Amino acid sequence: MKIESLDLRNFRNYPSLTFVPGDGINILYGDNAQGKTNVLEAVCLLGTSRSHRGAKDKEMIRSGETEAHLRVNLTGIRGRDRIDMHLRRDGAKGIAINRQPVRRAGELLGLLPVVFFSPEDLSIIKSGPQVRRRFINTELCQIDSLYTKNLSSYSRCLMQRNKLLRDIAFDGKLLAELEAWDTQLLKYGSALIAERKKFLAQLHETVGKIHADLTQGKEELTLFYEPNTEAEDFSGQLFKARETDLKYKTTSVGPHRDDFRVMIGSEDARIYGSQGQQRSAALSLKLAEIELLRKAKGEEPVLLLDDVLSELDRTRQEMLLARIGTTQTFLTCTGVEDILSRAALAAESRVFYVENGTVTPKE
Repeated sequence: MKIESLDLRNFRNYPSLTFVPGDGINILYGDNAQGKTNVLEAVCLLGTSRSHRGAKDKEMIRSGETEAHLRVNLTGIRGRDRIDMHLRRDGAKGIAINRQPVRRAGELLGLLPVVFFSPEDLSIIKSGPQVRRRFINTELCQIDSLYTKNLSSYSRCLMQRNKLLRDIAFDGKLLAELEAWDTQLLKYGSALIAERKKFLAQLHETVGKIHADLTQGKEELTLFYEPNTEAEDFSGQLFKARETDLKYKTTSVGPHRDDFRVMIGSEDARIYGSQGQQRSAALSLKLAEIELLRKAKGEEPVLLLDDVLSELDRTRQEMLLARIGTTQTFLTCTGVEDILSRAALAAESRVFYVENGTVTPKE
């Protein structure tokens, strides 16, 4: 997968941008708050329909404007594709694939597979379960369109069930409606649990090998899926928790409360891992994410590295760069000299200077 061109209009601090990257490593450098991360955010948005920052559509529209437009031209195993996205300050986003509008954002997922790696991801090990669930969902939604549909349906059922739990407090007759939503929640939730279990088994195998290489065989990294409930127990657990759910007006059982544990040897990395060990574990997870997307899609994903090298020591930097291979990469940094001091990297890179919403190629 290669991005041939990226066009932005009224996106973040870009009134207008046409960016033609190279097929290899593209280094975007410049001072802070000039627009480097905004370019990566645009690519991530076009690939996943969401900002890696969690920003709302209207927050990504340039100040003083009512709309923003994004376009990317791609080439991959499907041939050439074009994705257009239209952000509105008042209204839902519009998406078109090869000039044909799509009804749901989920139809976009997998067309432009991306792996986003930022300093915030280095804390994935020590963050709460929500961050690890987002990691799983982001990867699986790019790999499996059925998972995307099941996740969307489950989220919608969960929202409706929680609303009903709140409404029952004012009208007890509504209790009879709870069974219908429980049935739907069980259907889609059980599918999510099964897919997550399968995915984490694959991730476990891949990340273990990568981490052994990263630590020169000194550490063993293992993953353990910690479902809030097993699929076969979901129905009984949901029924058992009904009184609690009615009391607190929220659903306490289901895959929306899943987690997975990262172990280094026999110790929980989140609790007992040193900062260096946690960074190595997070790096291993991201490298594994690249590998799994390669296998699933049959082509390279696009790799987005947002100022991440500054957070890694030299050994971890070299490990990451060595595994990029033929992956088209967008890398942001404030200073470019240290990165280009690596002869092999310098030969394979294109360099762009970013300043005040402009991107200028440099020799």
